[in-house]
Amino acid sequence: MRVLLIGANGYLGRFVADRLLADPAVQLTALGRGDDADVRFDLATGSPGALTRFLDAVHPGVIVNCAGATRGGARELTRHNTVAVATVCEALRRSGCGARLVQVGCSAEYGPSQPGSSTAEDAVPRPGGPYGVSKLAATELVLGSGLDAVVLRVFSPAGPGTPAGSPLGRLAEAMRRAMQSGDGELKLGGLGAQRDFIDVRDVARAVHAASLSAAQGVINIGSGRAVRLRDAAAVLARVAGYGGALHELDGPPGPPLRSPIGHPRLDPDHAAPVAYPYPDGCGSWQQADVRCARDRLGWRPRINLEESLADIWMEAACRI
Repeated sequence: MRVLLIGANGYLGRFVADRLLADPAVQLTALGRGDDADVRFDLATGSPGALTRFLDAVHPGVIVNCAGATRGGARELTRHNTVAVATVCEALRRSGCGARLVQVGCSAEYGPSQPGSSTAEDAVPRPGGPYGVSKLAATELVLGSGLDAVVLRVFSPAGPGTPAGSPLGRLAEAMRRAMQSGDGELKLGGLGAQRDFIDVRDVARAVHAASLSAAQGVINIGSGRAVRLRDAAAVLARVAGYGGALHELDGPPGPPLRSPIGHPRLDPDHAAPVAYPYPDGCGSWQQADVRCARDRLGWRPRINLEESLADIWMEAACRI
């Protein structure tokens, strides 16, 4: 099976590439903007015609799109998350390769959820920010394209390679700095948010399974369990051996917490582009209903959050 992977050098794409390369039946070609791609092509500025000619020459059986932008203004997000996917869909429609498309979406497309609920694929999306809007527009383009396509809505990825700007990445970095300086107190905000964390390696397994399946439409990829950032911070503190006190800036009055959890306070020079404390536009709660992934892909998460956090900490601790 020849697979064309778009965005192989990104956070998710690197693990998807590793997973696909481990399958001896897969011949992998990486397409992207960087010099390390097998084929250099910018989906945000390249023409569908040029991509069509490449598809007709390579004739992939599956196209996996992990590319996109998570930060930036509305125009940049639209260009890299929506226009880019429109280019892929149009090129596939024109091409005679008949490839299956696996589009990696995200839970920000759903927006905030009712606390205590599990969000299923038939929920009405109400994204709370430009990132979620741009990803939802891409999903709608894929679903309306008439192609053999599936969209995997990935909830909150975690594990090795977690970006330093993500909530768990910022938390690990704040803890590393506190331990390095001998600071016995860490002030954190945004610890009340609850997210469905899923290890990036489990996401890669889901992409592999979707590539081999005939499933179409939208499929949630998550753990099926919302975790309060405060609790994730407590696990990270235990893994790191941090025994200092944690002050929850936006928590209830009372003594400081001994275990941390959430978005560290942002410095003025690194302010979030949208309203704190939910810069992802997902409100205080998100939890995936993952029965569809189990039934249609034969996929279940395997890696627990403690292992993901241990890997995040291992990388943070190595930074000097």
